[in-house]
Amino acid sequence: MKSVVHAACPHDCPDACGVLITIEDGRATRIQGDPAHPVTRGFLCAKVAKYLDRVYSPDRVLYPMRRKATIPKGPSGADSRNPARFAPARENFAPNCAADAFTRISWDEALDEVAHRLRRIADDIGPEAILPYSYGGTLGALNGASMDRRFFTRLGASELERTICSSAGEAGLESVMGVKLGTEPDQFIHSRYIIVWASNIHGNNVHLWPYIVEARRKGARLVVIDPYRTRTAACADWYLPINPGTDGALALAMMHVIIGEGLYDADYVENYTLGFDELSEKVKAYPPEHAAQWTGIAAEDIRKLAREYATVRPSVIRVNYGVQRSDGGGMATRAIAMLPCIIGSLKEVGGGIHLSTSGAFDLNKDALRRPDLRPQGLKPSRIVNMVELGKALNTLSDPPLKALFVYSSNPAAVCPNHNEVVRGLKRTDLFTVVHEQFFTDTTDYADIVLPATTFFEHKDLQTAYGHYYLQVSDQAIEPLGECRANVELFRALAARMRFDDECFSESVDEMIEGALASTNPWLQGITRERLEREGQVRLNFAASPDASDGQTGSVPAPFLPFAQGNFRTPSGKAELYSEAMKALGLDPVAEFKPPSESRHGAEKATFPLELLARKADNFLNSTFTNQPSVQQMEAVNLLEMHSADAGARGIADGQMVRVFNHRGEIFLKARVDGSVQPGVVSARLNWAKLSAGLRNINVLTSEKLSDLGNSATFYSVLVDVESTKSFP
Repeated sequence: MKSVVHAACPHDCPDACGVLITIEDGRATRIQGDPAHPVTRGFLCAKVAKYLDRVYSPDRVLYPMRRKATIPKGPSGADSRNPARFAPARENFAPNCAADAFTRISWDEALDEVAHRLRRIADDIGPEAILPYSYGGTLGALNGASMDRRFFTRLGASELERTICSSAGEAGLESVMGVKLGTEPDQFIHSRYIIVWASNIHGNNVHLWPYIVEARRKGARLVVIDPYRTRTAACADWYLPINPGTDGALALAMMHVIIGEGLYDADYVENYTLGFDELSEKVKAYPPEHAAQWTGIAAEDIRKLAREYATVRPSVIRVNYGVQRSDGGGMATRAIAMLPCIIGSLKEVGGGIHLSTSGAFDLNKDALRRPDLRPQGLKPSRIVNMVELGKALNTLSDPPLKALFVYSSNPAAVCPNHNEVVRGLKRTDLFTVVHEQFFTDTTDYADIVLPATTFFEHKDLQTAYGHYYLQVSDQAIEPLGECRANVELFRALAARMRFDDECFSESVDEMIEGALASTNPWLQGITRERLEREGQVRLNFAASPDASDGQTGSVPAPFLPFAQGNFRTPSGKAELYSEAMKALGLDPVAEFKPPSESRHGAEKATFPLELLARKADNFLNSTFTNQPSVQQMEAVNLLEMHSADAGARGIADGQMVRVFNHRGEIFLKARVDGSVQPGVVSARLNWAKLSAGLRNINVLTSEKLSDLGNSATFYSVLVDVESTKSFP
């Protein structure tokens, strides 16, 4: 029997693709992009196109497992001294070797043990000694944040501040506009000047690219601003390499030119912005000559960029989260968000700015997460920032953390200050549960490993942060082995903990309906049944009279949320001056301060090179890293250097090098290829156990938080490099 099931990709990507899965005799035999999805348009990225390899991988965790009493926490069965690790292949690393540290147990045994340990910790020490840890392993509305939040809220556990990725940029954008809305992908066709700012569209937003290609056919100019020569930068009409962490200085210098030369939209500024006079005064301190010293971009190029952006219309900025992974990342995003406000491009089809569209969906999150479940009489939840996991595991007290429950994340790979994270995970008095699809860096430190489903194996509701289509992702196959979805895991665990609240018995369909029961007018008319019938539904912007959206035949009119203002700020205007920023002790307009750990910062004398601890092009954070068919597409365990820095250290292309700072060291192979400017080196995120010495680039990154949003500062890192002939 053959059928085709509509699903939606839940991985941490703006595209949120519609997916068609062919099922034959209960087994998935084909995956393809849904041609009816207006953004997916029938094709998938190279990672998800190979998803059958992931679902049916022989390395899947399929059964609950308990660590053997004789096996200490940490990687096992891996030869970290093998130079072949610099070009990993399946024969050099078998993830299932980690299974040798565990014994298979039943779900009843696993649930009983987890419930017993959590209950005992809560009773003896306090529920705040328990910490959930999750993030973007799935962005499904249910499996990402619903039954799990109910469970840990009802338990009274410490609350995780989930800010590792995007919070600084979101806070910067919202400080100006009040909401995360952006230019629709199909509007890029109408753009004539496209600035791609810290966004590798070819690597992590591939479904936007065809629209840019079409715009360029019509004469659009593509400008890429990035400290690394990405695949997208290589395609640009004009590539502007910028020093890490200096994007705010560039944006302020552009506004210096635009305002100083009268290139702004006086009418839009007058009617729909607040604080233009203060901004005009502020940017006088940022002439292009001054900004050039920080950014590495010539003053005349800054002037040219500003003039072209303001006058070649419509112009649009696709800014991504690379901007915000530095000390001043929130302020930098705030400054960039001001640019379309002062030139008035927000009123133009094909104009504006795109960071995230997620603010448009506004599901009923309280119905999903049930914050009201917190037991009466408990003090407010202790909040632990996920970026500071190493600190929390090793120094937190009153009470100390005694249990860590990890799902939808791989902190032993993705967290900064890796050595401290690992030191904490090795604690013998820490009870660690990991719900996973594979034996990852984090499962190596688990006491209990629980098998997790892929999106083929459960049903979910899928929003997006790169477009405005809502989807139901239908279950395509039965779970392999004894895998369970996040929803079903925490439902079962709640029963073991004797939580008798009715919400723990809600079905998946009831939870979807609860999420859709929102006051958001853009969800009007969108029901679970309609989503199941149509596959994907565009948000109902016509339901809001101030949304500047209508309907022309069967083609929706372009969505221009800020064409007549309607910003969701306290003033209702784009806030170029913000009292909220002032209340935080920050500049109420905007400012640039060099990252402390940079060549221009206070710590510049310590180590001379700035490290871009960048994400791999093909792995999607740490996901897909262990999949052989995907790993073949990625260049791993490399340090990319400029010839000037390599030559000064006597380092030749292909030579083994030691990269180090006061936090740690890693061993990589030098690639001298011009992908970075002098003074900058770059390495890509990889699993630690796929790297020499069982360490990845996060041994070098810090737990320092950004200026807004408490995000990670992965790109504010200083290191030095030396050649080496030895391995750790």
